[in-house]
Amino acid sequence: MSRWVDKHLKIIFITPCLLFILFMVVFPLGYNIYMSTSKWSMSALSSPEFVGASNYLMLFRSPRFWSAVGRTLYYAFVAVGIQTLLGIGIAQMLNRSFFGKGVAKTLFLLPVVATPVAVGMVWQMIYEPTIGLGNAILTGMGFPRQLFLGSSASALNALIFIDVWERTPMVMLMVLAGMVAIPKDPYESAVVDGATAFQRFRYITLPLASPTILVAVLLRLIDAIKTFDIIYATTKGGPGFATETINIYATLATFQYYSFGEGAAITMCFFVIVMSMAIMFNAAKKRVEVEY
Repeated sequence: MSRWVDKHLKIIFITPCLLFILFMVVFPLGYNIYMSTSKWSMSALSSPEFVGASNYLMLFRSPRFWSAVGRTLYYAFVAVGIQTLLGIGIAQMLNRSFFGKGVAKTLFLLPVVATPVAVGMVWQMIYEPTIGLGNAILTGMGFPRQLFLGSSASALNALIFIDVWERTPMVMLMVLAGMVAIPKDPYESAVVDGATAFQRFRYITLPLASPTILVAVLLRLIDAIKTFDIIYATTKGGPGFATETINIYATLATFQYYSFGEGAAITMCFFVIVMSMAIMFNAAKKRVEVEY
């Protein structure tokens, strides 16, 4: 018995992990595919009817679906782009020694500690058009009042600002970890050769920290595409459909319109988008690692 265990030790160790993946990933994914190819009547007397790709064809012909995809990608890329630039800048600042560095790092991380729903409620009060702090600041600086979440023209950008405020510290933390891991020897050699601070950042810090930056961008991009709680807590996809992303659309289709087949098809399209982005960023990360 012990000889058999020694021979199959690798299989024994990975079996629990494989079972976990099977029941927690493969089975839900397979069942979702089944739901997306069926028509559900919401009746206990009749079983779901197989309709093939009808739910997908209906989605692809729906302007509302493509608008939700466009808003999702706009929200994700704009928010993560700003977060990446700010995160790199703050990480570069915190990578130096100065008085109060620990306090500054703690203050920067405070937005991450708060729950997204609580953050959404607080920002909803800040964005309140009549008595909110946002308009108080704008009018104090001489700018006109804004509707923020109450206007279809500004609601999505207002949500992006919330996401930037809340999630930039996470990008900063990951980038800072990559910067701290860079050896000091290249910097010392660059100083001896007369390189400026910007040149050291451009030719040493960025190239050596780029794999970490790409990982941070990928994780945040996937997380931004999946954003649901902040949007639902503040606008629920409104006004109109101005902030309706794929996640919001899938939730409304499933639990408000009770169109389970359509909701499952939306989530499958969402899954394909996320996996495609993960594959592309993983390929880019490997290419960067080979170059540097």
